[in-house]
Amino acid sequence: MKDSKNLNFIIIGPPGSGKGTQAKLLLKKFRSLHYVYPGEIFRKLFKANTDAGNRMKKIGESGGLQPEDLATTLWMYKISFNVKEKQGFLLDGSPRKIKEAESLYNFLKFLNRVKTTILFVLSISEKESYKRLVKRVDAVTGKEIKRADDDRKKINLRWNLYKKETIPAINYMKKRGCKVVKINGEQSIEKVFKDILRAIK
Repeated sequence: MKDSKNLNFIIIGPPGSGKGTQAKLLLKKFRSLHYVYPGEIFRKLFKANTDAGNRMKKIGESGGLQPEDLATTLWMYKISFNVKEKQGFLLDGSPRKIKEAESLYNFLKFLNRVKTTILFVLSISEKESYKRLVKRVDAVTGKEIKRADDDRKKINLRWNLYKKETIPAINYMKKRGCKVVKINGEQSIEKVFKDILRAIK
């Protein structure tokens, strides 16, 4: 297996595909990776009670996608100030739009990391997505989790945005020479992770 110091990982997928779960497993396997999760950055901003934070909170609560320029600025800032030259990073849940993909590609090119980056696409059906999101269960406590953006109307919106915005963004990265690996996300957590590791070798 390659040294993770020379690798960067991106995990993307439709709602409920298990991006966060697989991200945690990768971080446990490759401990030197710097984790970049735009969703977490946004949620911190929502609590900041700033003009931008309040506006972004409304977008998040409606199930929409955040302004791409602001989204990329936030995670590029985090990478720029934290990732060392010989350190890899894990970007969880971005790019979600073409403009984000363009910014990400240019940023990777600037860092000379295009060829050392793998973009994993976790693929699941809409039926499986609804099944998972309508009844999320915490892996530790076993208690059901209800997120504000997990009702059926918002799940529909997120799926429409994924097909309209995110799939073209993924195709953009692939056309630019980035390694894109599609993974069957409907398998067990363990099998999904095995497939990810197999692609990394």
